[in-house]
Amino acid sequence: MDIVLRATAMFAFLFVLLRIMGKRELGQMTPFELVMLVVLGDLIQQGITHNDFSLTGAVLAISTFAFWATVLGWVSYRWPRAERLIEGEPRVLIRDGRLIAANMKRDRLTRRELESEMRLAGIASVGDVAWVILEPEGRISFIRRSDAESDAQSADAPRPA
Repeated sequence: MDIVLRATAMFAFLFVLLRIMGKRELGQMTPFELVMLVVLGDLIQQGITHNDFSLTGAVLAISTFAFWATVLGWVSYRWPRAERLIEGEPRVLIRDGRLIAANMKRDRLTRRELESEMRLAGIASVGDVAWVILEPEGRISFIRRSDAESDAQSADAPRPA
């Protein structure tokens, strides 16, 4: 039972830690951050099993993490308000070609990093973008001005009966 309690405490700690770290860090890890994540996994294992290297201890620890991950998934599916808390919300970084500095600052994302992502998506300048959205899982979505304008025009166009 001690392992289950330790695993539950570590799960809660990791959940809070990952929420505090923010979306950007999870979506764009450097090689050093990846190594730190692996080391973190080993440290967590030691803290949970506490010198219990048995198969039973490992199964209990893994099962506890799987249980809590399933519970959080079910809760976020069942209650939309909880989903926003558990998974986060998308954040608009650029609207109609204008950078939203407060949102960039909130996720510790620099203009240079955003422009680099834009170039990877084949977008030359901020003025070419209608919307840039930082998704909850750390990906950045781009909606070009021409895409947004054609969507608006098709929504206004009369539909055949």
